[in-house]
Amino acid sequence: MRTAAISSALGALAALALVAAAPAAPAAAPPRPRAEVPEAAGVARAAAEAAAAGVEWHRCPEVEHLPATVECGTVRVPVDYTEPDGDHLSLTVSRARATGDPGQYLGPLVYNPGGPGGNGMSFPRYPKLGGLWKRLNARYDFIGYAPRGVGRSDPLSCQDPAEFLKGPNPSPRHPSPAFKQAMNAKAAAYARGCARDRPERLRHYTTPDNARDLDVVRAALGRPRLSYLGASYGTYIGSVYATLFPGHVHRLVLDSVVDPSPDSVWYQANLDQNLGFERRWTDWKRWVAAHHGSYGLGRTADEVQTSFDTAMATVDRAPAGGTVGQKELVQAFLETGYADVTWAPYARVLSEFLRGNPAPLVKVAAPDMAQAASEENGNAVYNAVECQDAPWPREWDRWERDNTASAALAPFNTWDNAWMNLPCAYWHTTPSRPVDVRTGPGELPPVLLVAATRDAATPYQGALETRRRLAGSSLVTEVGAGNHGVSGGNPCVDAHIERYLFEGRTPGGHAECAARPEPKPGGRQQSRTVPVSNTRAAR
Repeated sequence: MRTAAISSALGALAALALVAAAPAAPAAAPPRPRAEVPEAAGVARAAAEAAAAGVEWHRCPEVEHLPATVECGTVRVPVDYTEPDGDHLSLTVSRARATGDPGQYLGPLVYNPGGPGGNGMSFPRYPKLGGLWKRLNARYDFIGYAPRGVGRSDPLSCQDPAEFLKGPNPSPRHPSPAFKQAMNAKAAAYARGCARDRPERLRHYTTPDNARDLDVVRAALGRPRLSYLGASYGTYIGSVYATLFPGHVHRLVLDSVVDPSPDSVWYQANLDQNLGFERRWTDWKRWVAAHHGSYGLGRTADEVQTSFDTAMATVDRAPAGGTVGQKELVQAFLETGYADVTWAPYARVLSEFLRGNPAPLVKVAAPDMAQAASEENGNAVYNAVECQDAPWPREWDRWERDNTASAALAPFNTWDNAWMNLPCAYWHTTPSRPVDVRTGPGELPPVLLVAATRDAATPYQGALETRRRLAGSSLVTEVGAGNHGVSGGNPCVDAHIERYLFEGRTPGGHAECAARPEPKPGGRQQSRTVPVSNTRAAR
C-alpha cells in the first residue's frame, strides 16, 4: 500500500511540474456539473428508459459461440446511478425462447453463474443438458447476460492477458519472505493496471451496481417483476437485489449461497473458503484412498497427499509440458472441491502422471492461451468487484498473520487464494460498505435457497445466514454433499426448484434431500450439474 501511494504521489507531483513549465493554454470553459440524484431515482429513470427501448434481438455474433437459435441484444445502463445523464455502458444479453405451449408461458428467467467476473451469456445453451433445464425452458425464456466489465459488456482488463495466464508458476506451501515481497509487488502492479484501464469507472464495479443493472435488465425485458436464478456469487447479487428491490421480485432461486453478512464480505469469506476447500480436498483424498486398487495413489488420505506432494516436487523441477508448474497443478486439482464428477478423472490424471505419462495432466492444467483474454477479464472483474464492495486490510502484517494461521489448518489453497486477492491491499479507490442484506416479514415474496452442507466455495453457513436475513425464505439442503451448484443434478432438489419456479410453492422453512451417490472409479470428466463460474472467491 505504501509503495503504491508514494508512486501515485510522485506521479502527481511530476505532472504538476510539467503543467507549471508549459506555456499557458487558452482558458477553457469549466465543465457543466452533472446533477446528482439518489441512486434509487437513477435506477428508476434508467429502468423507465430501458422499458421504452426494450431489447432489439438479433443473431448473436460469432464470438459468443452460441447456436443460431439463440438471440442477442444489449441493454444500456448508467455507469454511475447518481448521474443517470452521464456515461452509459451496454450490457450484452442472450435469449433462448420458451419451447412449450404458449398458454403455459411464464416469462423470462434471468441467470447469473457467479464470479465475480462470470459471464452468463451461455445460459441459453443449458437446455441441451436436458433434465431440469429442458423442462424450465419449456415455460421460461432463458436470459443470459454479461455483467458490467465482463465479456463484451465494456470489458475491464488489468494486465496483458498472455502475461497473466502464462506458466509455469511456483506455489510454495511455506513461502519465503522474498517470495512474499515479490507477490506484494505483483499485486500492487496489478492494482495499478486496473486503475489505469478504467480510472473513471473503478468505483462502479460493485455488487449493488450489478443489482441495479439487473433491475434495468428486468425493465428492458418488459416485466414488472423479476424471475432470477443465481449461482454462487450470483446469489449475492440476488440477495442484494431482494434488499434493494423487494417489490420487483417474482421468483428468486439462490443456488450455493454466499454469506451476505457485512463482516464476511469479502476478506473473511476468503479465509472461510480456505477451510472449506481443505475439507473437500480431504473428502477427495479419502475417496481416492478407498479406490487404491484403481489408482495406486495410497490406501489412506495421508498417502494420497504424499502422492500429490511428489507431483508438486516433480513439476517444480521439470514443469509438465513446459507450462504446468506448482500453481497450475494446484489450480487444476482445486476442481475436485467443486464437483464430485471430477473426482475419478483427476485421480486418473495424478496416477498417470506419477507413472510417467504427463499428457492427461497437461491437458487439464496447461494454460489455454486461446482463453487468455477471457481468463484475465474474469480475474480483473473479480478483483474490481471484491476490492470495491468492502474494506480490505491495507497492512501486509495483517494478511501475513491471518493467512499463516489459515495455512496451518488449510495448506492446500490458502496462499494461492491470498495472492489472488492481494491486489485489494493496493486498490486505488476508497472501498464501499456492504449492503446490509435483510428484508422484513411480508416485504418479499417467497425465495428459494438451495445449498450443500460440504460446499467449499460457498460454505453452508452462508445459506443459513441468508435464510435468516431474507424473511420468509426457504432452504433446501443437499445433506452430506459438497457439490458447488446443486441445481440440475439432484432429482429431489430439482423437484423443489421446478415446483417453486412453476407454481411459486416452497417447502416451508427447510427441506432436506439426500446426497447423490459417490462417483465410481474409472469415470471420465463430465459436465457439472450447473456450470457455475470458476472465478475465485465467491465463485
